Amino acid sequence: MGNLFSLKDKVIVVTGGTGIIGKSFIKGITQAGGIVGILGRNEKVANERTAEVIKNGGKAIALIADVLDEKAIENAKDKVLNAFGRIDGLVNAAGGNIPEAIILKQDDIFDMNIDGMRKAMELNLWGTLVPTQIFGKAMAETGSGSIVNISSMSAKRVITRVLGYSMGKAAVDCYTQWFAVEMANRYGDKLRMNAIAPGFFLTEQNRALLTNPDGTYTERGSLVLNQTPFKRFGDTDELIGALQWLLSDASAFVTGTVINVDGGFFVNSGV
Repeated sequence: MGNLFSLKDKVIVVTGGTGIIGKSFIKGITQAGGIVGILGRNEKVANERTAEVIKNGGKAIALIADVLDEKAIENAKDKVLNAFGRIDGLVNAAGGNIPEAIILKQDDIFDMNIDGMRKAMELNLWGTLVPTQIFGKAMAETGSGSIVNISSMSAKRVITRVLGYSMGKAAVDCYTQWFAVEMANRYGDKLRMNAIAPGFFLTEQNRALLTNPDGTYTERGSLVLNQTPFKRFGDTDELIGALQWLLSDASAFVTGTVINVDGGFFVNSGV
């Protein structure tokens, strides 16, 4: 049967490829033999990561684009197809929170920044939907493939402060399930869509919220760990196994599913 988890010669685009989680995803795809399109707005980082993959014997291409810019994504798709002839997978890792969408304890919840909420929603939902429309169509036209979205614990549990981000990720969950069914109705088992819901991982985006400058935990960080049975934050490389599984033939009968990688955070009642 060969290695069901192999991604050998599969061409997989990673949006948010210049971010912290994107770096681990690139590592996981190339380790499994995949060819990776590193898509992000940071041209310097995209080129550096592409060069590193190639130096280590892999294949990669830098794709400089904003996931909300349809024309830029179209150009990125054409670049991948011109280089490799097909697209076999898409990882929608672009997203995150923005300062304007954070609500602090002292803020009036009836005077929230509506524009900030809208931007957070757009980044996480439309930043997933737009690349899927463009890269997904190419996958359908050239054969088959797997699409992996990124959910969040905040899509499932109430996490204070991050309303805009939470609504965006909850919408991603809905989109993942809906689109998986619609693709199956139209393309059978050739196109699949699933999602990974990470627990709490220390990244540059949330480090100041969870840890103090001396490395101790903030009140929020301590609350997260108390709710996490493993009593630690995750390492982004611990997302690789789930990603490889969802992109590979090992998950050929899996679609519309959200996989928690969270150290038990979601299932813990706290009792």
